Amino acid sequence: MSETVFTGGRIVMPDEVVGGSVSVGGGRISAVDLAPSALPGAIDLDGDLLIPGIIDLHTDNLERQVQPRINARWPSRSAMIAHDAQCAGAGVTTVFDSFCVGDLGFEEDRKRTFVEGVADLDALTDAGLLKSEHRIHLRCELPAPDMEAMFSPYAEHPRLSLVSLMDHSPGVGQWGNVEQFRAILRRDGLTETEIGARLEQHREGRLRWRGPNRRIVLDRMRGRPVAIASHDDRTTDEVAENAADGIRIAEFPVSMEAALAARAHGMEVIAGAPNVVRGGSHSGNVAAADLLRAAAVDAFASDYVPASLLEASIMAIGIAEITLPQAVALVTDRPARMAGLADRGRIAPGLSADLVRVRIHEGLPVVRGVWRQGERVA
Repeated sequence: MSETVFTGGRIVMPDEVVGGSVSVGGGRISAVDLAPSALPGAIDLDGDLLIPGIIDLHTDNLERQVQPRINARWPSRSAMIAHDAQCAGAGVTTVFDSFCVGDLGFEEDRKRTFVEGVADLDALTDAGLLKSEHRIHLRCELPAPDMEAMFSPYAEHPRLSLVSLMDHSPGVGQWGNVEQFRAILRRDGLTETEIGARLEQHREGRLRWRGPNRRIVLDRMRGRPVAIASHDDRTTDEVAENAADGIRIAEFPVSMEAALAARAHGMEVIAGAPNVVRGGSHSGNVAAADLLRAAAVDAFASDYVPASLLEASIMAIGIAEITLPQAVALVTDRPARMAGLADRGRIAPGLSADLVRVRIHEGLPVVRGVWRQGERVA
């Protein structure tokens, strides 16, 4: 069995950064040695960092490849290949593709993206053609009347690894500011009468469907090895309801109040990495940097920019005054633990040889090489 050895770099371990070498064989890390390797064929990292492969629990990036322009839909399988390449190039070796399940009338082609995307993910994975490992994250839109019909055929899918409970109704969560929602509809050309009718439709749909759909999802996932997350929590009441239902992950809380409440309930908090890189929320909600300073972030997810994960983790060192290993864990070890992936997320013997070579150039992390299960993919 051939072995690959990495040497001459700085190895980011769970609690420290060390010199030395990392040996890989059979898709696993076989040894971590504190001494440099003199093996002629060893890969010289030239002082770069060697970190675990990044794990992204939530990315909508496939949607950006499928719909690169408003009126230009790209072929689904080509879009998946492009999406996969972007993820691997950003050092993301485990990707949770986030598919929206349920239509509230925001983006009519999302159902097609979901159905075709899962089919492409399966076919390309089975053919061994994807660089990163792709898993399924179902984002269940609870107030949507078609949520159950879309969800049920995929509830037992073998690659389903995460389910999140969403509510994008005006007045709650991300759209807590109804006037902001009204302004968007005005820009879309709706009259005030049409806007009022749309808001009433959302209100009635939420009253009718949110409760039953919530129970359907929770009941179907009970006892399954699938992580469950809440999404866009705004109030302490929302957090309390989720905690009472046994939900242990709060994904993208939109207020400091909700994030702190989630931590108080023993939940783990996922923040958006683009929020950190951009310096704030794109929709006017709580800044992830403020959550970091309040020690209310356990992991980052890329949301819509895969490359944001590594950059946000390095920025977190200065924002939250944490160490490099703690910062790297925000995109490796912590998301691995949330998803129950015990075989990755750290550099340690016996774990999957998912590794990323990184150079910090003027404060910006640059990915210089990516290996998944010991095979170079980027």
